[in-house]
Amino acid sequence: MTKHRFLKVPAALRTTVVAVAVSMMGAGAAQAATDIEVWFSLNEHNKEVFEGLVKKFNRDQDDVKVKLKAFNSPKEIEPALLQKVGAKEKTPNLVQIDDNRDPESLAGRSYIMPLHTLLAKHPIKDAKWFVAPQNLSMRDAKGRLLAFPYMIDVPVMYYNIDAFKKAGVKPEVPKRSWYELQEQLIDLANKATRNCPATTDQSVSVNLENLAAVNNQFFTSSDNGTKGVPSFAFDTTFVRHLSLMISWVKAELLVNPAADIQALDRFGKSECSILMSESSNLGRYIDTRSLNFGVTGLPYYPQVTKEPGNPFLDGTGLWATSGHNDAEQKATAQFLDWLSRTDNAATWYQKTGFLPLTQQAFDATGPDYYKNLGDWRNLVAVYAKPPVQTARGFKINNYPEIRDMFHRKLHDALAGTYPAVTALTNASSEATQMMRRK
Repeated sequence: MTKHRFLKVPAALRTTVVAVAVSMMGAGAAQAATDIEVWFSLNEHNKEVFEGLVKKFNRDQDDVKVKLKAFNSPKEIEPALLQKVGAKEKTPNLVQIDDNRDPESLAGRSYIMPLHTLLAKHPIKDAKWFVAPQNLSMRDAKGRLLAFPYMIDVPVMYYNIDAFKKAGVKPEVPKRSWYELQEQLIDLANKATRNCPATTDQSVSVNLENLAAVNNQFFTSSDNGTKGVPSFAFDTTFVRHLSLMISWVKAELLVNPAADIQALDRFGKSECSILMSESSNLGRYIDTRSLNFGVTGLPYYPQVTKEPGNPFLDGTGLWATSGHNDAEQKATAQFLDWLSRTDNAATWYQKTGFLPLTQQAFDATGPDYYKNLGDWRNLVAVYAKPPVQTARGFKINNYPEIRDMFHRKLHDALAGTYPAVTALTNASSEATQMMRRK
């Protein structure tokens, strides 16, 4: 049998080798990425943009890895989060949630960490947030951010330029007065898009919430709920407007005013001349090469206000959750910092139609981007300025349930089931009762 002789390694050298090996193992552990999880829900186009940015973030550095979980609807996210909280399971680090017009209540829940608390430990140093802090969206009474304002949008009026040309309507831009717009819709119906002159998927936003804001009126009492428990009292402006919309539906000037994707698809296919919807559909339409469109503001009533006001901010934010160790908190802040960098924030703004995250993102967006988008730049720019009191936003308890009820009342009225005054009186009474429920 062959005998193998092994070299004897001195004890001191063996100790050194072991120490080096342990040190290398420790270095490898230190370099392991910190995983964070983000739950979100976006339309298909914006989902692709967000996933593309996250992939780029994961490629750009090795310290943090973001794992995404997509939901079919934003309404599915909070129940899923509550299920994990109730089961005492690990929660995602960031969740896309609607503040439901009561952000301070959401921020006060045990499983939520207000953004200003997270950023006090791990600050984002260079970003200047775009939306003025006087707006109520995702901020507390002191103006502090409670969530990352990443998915904020506003309602706008999209219009098909080719349809306006076909109908001989000049200039090829919708009128901002509701009654003048009606005259244009008649021409569009007769000469361009008979089956769909106008449509919307945001009936409550257009016909109630922002009917108030755009006409420089309060949506509800107590300064839109900021100075006490409010109540609803829809005045003659609301009654006359809903009566006008009922007549539009009967005359087939306004088609299928419902909260579904059909309206969005029909405008994208050039079947409808005008769509009143969220600005966050803008990127989708920019990528629709066959669609020649522009953007302007929602209509108003010159009899009520000399100049149109600005719609309320809408949308959702990324809320940080509590219960994570400092390494994950730091990683979460690092991801948000990356999203806030000028090139990344500008990409998000330009490709989605959500409002700019930072002033730097807005400033980095040049005139070439806006040249075919109508009045979009001006519609965006106003949100960097402090809003008038009627446009700051509103705070209403139980507003998701109230909004669903408003939608049902509007649907019945537009279908001819109830006259405008009956629908609005009933809606006002029910809303006042609902907001007082604990």
